[in-house]
Amino acid sequence: MVGSTGYIGKVVVRALLNRGHGVVAFARPRSGVGGIEDEEATRRSLAGADVRFGQATRLDSLVMDGGRGESFHAVVCCLASRTGGVADSWRIDHQATANAIEAARRLGARQFVLLSAICVQKPLLAFQKAKCKVEEELKASGLTWSIVRPTAFFKSLAAQVEPVRRGFPYVVVGDGRQAACTPISEEDLAEYMAGCLERPDRQNRVLPIGGPGPALTARQQGELLFSLLQRPPRFLSVPVALFDGIIGAFTALNRLIPGLEDTVEYARIGRYYATESMLAWDPQTNAYCADATPSTGTDTLEDFYKRILNEGLHGQDLGDQLPWKRWRKSQP
Repeated sequence: MVGSTGYIGKVVVRALLNRGHGVVAFARPRSGVGGIEDEEATRRSLAGADVRFGQATRLDSLVMDGGRGESFHAVVCCLASRTGGVADSWRIDHQATANAIEAARRLGARQFVLLSAICVQKPLLAFQKAKCKVEEELKASGLTWSIVRPTAFFKSLAAQVEPVRRGFPYVVVGDGRQAACTPISEEDLAEYMAGCLERPDRQNRVLPIGGPGPALTARQQGELLFSLLQRPPRFLSVPVALFDGIIGAFTALNRLIPGLEDTVEYARIGRYYATESMLAWDPQTNAYCADATPSTGTDTLEDFYKRILNEGLHGQDLGDQLPWKRWRKSQP
């Protein structure tokens, strides 16, 4: 298992263990949000797995530190760029994942399950293009493969819960109705991915997947949150043109002061998620389609909001994926 300490990866490890699989979890010596977990903390968080340490960006480390001369039945990969920056996307979403595919081959694995993203259907961003490239490499690898493309994670919809609780309005782009998703919990997604090892109908297939319930726009997500707080909805609308202005300004600056590529990319990521649905794309109608997006599990966004309103955001830290942290890291 590579990408075992991430938001989804650590839950996939638990799902595999619960199904009786022996799991070797490959991790960096420092992991977690901001690299705060040392090796001992990682072993505790992945209790039950055989945790081994190395660097997924190095094929030799995957084979030697991870494989240790043993043979494996399958590899599950949940690697993803921390920020979505251009260089980091190609380093992690493509190269490190390609390393994991080659390591699987060298270690005798017959099967490979890859966590991708539903947004690669319309690849405009660096991380999407990197994922598309490695998906094609996996299909050509000779391994039995499953490419899982989930819709939005619950975590990605959690950032506004605490500000709204404190009395701030819910921020939407435009009217908040341009884009929709069928959000999925980490547990439901982990169970679905673990099932790919056992179910032939999920093998050698690209698998878009969402959670239970209807597709929700950003405005509907906000209305749900205000309803749970028993308050009338209050929204703050940010125009799409603001993203376009930021993208244009930093693109021009980057020509004069090279090194702002990631700043431009983060603005493009923000615009993409504000205007593109995380639903299956129907090539017949040339549009996103909620009805064509398969669903799994039982955990709804309403359930999630209730939990974090009662228990807090423990375990849902966006870390480097927060926009202001992305911006800070991109500064030369």
